[in-house]
Formats: sequence, structure tokens, C-alpha cells
Amino acid sequence: MNDLDKQLAELVPRGVDGDSHAIGEIMRLIHPQVLRYSRARIGGYRQPTPEDVAQEICLAVATSIGGFKDTGRPFMAYVYGIAFNKVTDAHRAMGRDYSSPAEDLPETPDTEATPEEQAVIAAGSNEVRALLDNLNDKARDIVILRVFNGLSAEETAAIVGSTPGAVRVAQHRALAQLRKAVTGKNQTRTGKE
Repeated sequence: MNDLDKQLAELVPRGVDGDSHAIGEIMRLIHPQVLRYSRARIGGYRQPTPEDVAQEICLAVATSIGGFKDTGRPFMAYVYGIAFNKVTDAHRAMGRDYSSPAEDLPETPDTEATPEEQAVIAAGSNEVRALLDNLNDKARDIVILRVFNGLSAEETAAIVGSTPGAVRVAQHRALAQLRKAVTGKNQTRTGKE
């Protein structure tokens, strides 16, 4: 059990009982994990943004924690189940037509990154996302949880409903598939076959 799981194991029962301080601590602990997951699954600067989706995930966890039942799986498995559904909702929302203009303009300019920096970040994110789209859903989730979120095979197995050995095999196959896709893409760019 990693440090995050230990902290959550202590806080979740209190959160289930309605302790608002414990719920706040749970949100503080899970937010970086769900943000990383959202960024890996959702494109750069589209609406909703990965940050919006991460916020939706945290809100859904906070409002549903009272009904959480401990089944022996890590609490993060519960969180990632909600995250999967929220990301699916976000993908549906991205397919809708948002051609009507916004009514409200921001009060202050965005000072986080220049348009050039945003374009470079989005291009890299889009390339990674396009590569991940070559994988089936389960393999993509395993790679995201293991590589991007740094979870162990045991933790990932609990989340995806598999065994640690099967997760390791699926990860190996998925990375080999990604390696092949990158190699093919690089050969196409350089004109080599």
C-alpha cells in the first residue's frame, strides 16, 4: 500500500461519515491524480479543459462519498471509475456544436502561457493522445495509470478489474504497440520505409 492509499484509508471513513475537513483533505490528495488522468485523456485547450474535467471528478467524488462502500479495493479505484465516466461525458460534450458566441468576456487576460507556448504544448499533447488512441480502452487506461500516474501493477489491477500479472502483460503489449506506431511515424517523416 503506497502513502496515498494509507492517507486515504484513514480519511475516507471520516469523509463517508460527513467530516468536511476529511473530505477537503481527500480532494487535496486526489486532485493531482485526477488532473494527470484528465490531461492524458482530454485534448489541450478545448472545452471542457482537462482542468474542468478534473474539477468535475473531484466534485462528483465529494458529493458521492457518503454512499461509498469499502469493498477491499483501493479508494482510488472508486475515484478512477468516476473519472472514466466524467472523461466519457467530456468527450461527448466536445462533439456538440458550440458555434454560438460566449456572452461573458473574461475580466482579466490569461497570463499563464503565450499563444505560442500553448500551441507547442497542445501539439505535443495531441500527438501523445493520437498515439494512445491506437490502443483499446483497457490498454489505454493501463498505460495512463501506470506511466502517467505512476501506479503499481497491483493498484492498476484493482482499478481496471484485472490481476497484476495481466496488467503487466497488457502494459508490455501496449507499449510495444506504441513503440511500433512511433517508429512507423518517424520512418514516414524521414522518408524511410
